[in-house]
Amino acid sequence: MVDFQTVSIAIASASVVAGVVYYSLLLRNQNRQMELQNKIRQADLAIRINLWLNMSGVEFTQMNMRFSAIEFKDYEDFVKKYGPLIGSDSPESVSFHVTSNYFDAVGVLLKRKLIDIDIVGDLWGEYAIYAWNRREPLIRGFRKQFNMPREWEPFEYLANEMKKREQNLQQKGV
Repeated sequence: MVDFQTVSIAIASASVVAGVVYYSLLLRNQNRQMELQNKIRQADLAIRINLWLNMSGVEFTQMNMRFSAIEFKDYEDFVKKYGPLIGSDSPESVSFHVTSNYFDAVGVLLKRKLIDIDIVGDLWGEYAIYAWNRREPLIRGFRKQFNMPREWEPFEYLANEMKKREQNLQQKGV
């Protein structure tokens, strides 16, 4: 026969186990809520910063299309055809600066972990890589000419992180 002490020990043990399970479930739910809140904050930041990043979709698209249509071999060829990157208000130079600064700002957000890499990838992904590759000769020439080795560094960081992300997605078959 089971005595009173054994029953009370079993009830106490079951209560402790139930408490631990409840607390574990509560912590897991709290972590999910925090992750959700972080994603909401990141989305809000992306929306707000996109507006701050200076232009509407139409303006950015026009600047980006203008720059994409420019033909140049390298930095020197660009400067010869369209003028210097500093001190010139040529449409080509302006389109370079506006679009490069836009991606530079996105790179700052990513580097400082203020925006999730998957959000950035979904918004800009492969295009950020293309944009960097297209502008890289000008940026490298600018850095060399003006001895500014870190100019547009966040843009370069953005492109490198997007390359890594694309490689990871390809390896996973996504």
